Amino acid sequence: MGARLRWTVLAWLAAVAGCGADADSGPPAGPSGMAAPARLIVVSHTTGFRHSSIDVAGPVLAQAGRDSGAFTTIACATAADVARLLTREALANADGVVFLHTTGNLGIPDLPAFLDWIAAGHGFAGIHSAADTYHDAPAYLAMLGNEFETHGAQAEVDAVVEATAHPAVAHLGARYRVFDEIYRFVRNNRGDVTPLLTLDRYPDDGLARAGAPGDLPLAWTRQHGSGRVFYTALGHREELWQDPTYVRHVVNGIRWALGR
Repeated sequence: MGARLRWTVLAWLAAVAGCGADADSGPPAGPSGMAAPARLIVVSHTTGFRHSSIDVAGPVLAQAGRDSGAFTTIACATAADVARLLTREALANADGVVFLHTTGNLGIPDLPAFLDWIAAGHGFAGIHSAADTYHDAPAYLAMLGNEFETHGAQAEVDAVVEATAHPAVAHLGARYRVFDEIYRFVRNNRGDVTPLLTLDRYPDDGLARAGAPGDLPLAWTRQHGSGRVFYTALGHREELWQDPTYVRHVVNGIRWALGR
């Protein structure tokens, strides 16, 4: 690993401490009193823009799973991996899927079957450009809860923490100040999802209405059938994946989606 991944022990403790989901949402414990780690497929295949932060984020998620004992990760980084790991048969051996900075049409062999698998009670987490994925598949976008439209220059925003008791954001307080590439979406999805983070003004990103008051989604959860969906638009910059506060946001969101 490069220097950017040389985390200190204290940083990792801060990132994973208290990462559990709601107390009534976990799986039953086994004979040892500990639930077996969930099996999490981390999809980072892209057919559009490819983020450099993928190479940082993948190891961070794998390490967080090991440190917490909540999940183990299975890398799905190529078209061949997608064809092999995201079939109906292979998904029977998985508990959840993360779309980590995916873009474009990923070539999932049977996308309706994949969405049905989530609806049957499995976890899905989308990170950043998961909303810039499958623009040609309305059913996928409906599962996710929104669709990326555009972004401007990277900007610092002061996000409103709406669901202050949710494990993905409970550690952030009432506001979360963060510098990142801030997505604008095709619609305001308030009422269709449970907002976690929102913006009460447009980012100062050089686009229309920059700095004006508004109501913009940034992170949310929703139910897809019996499945749990977590999405955060944050995570473009490599530096965020070295920030324990952001990592805790993502890991707790994934664990919530997995019921862990």
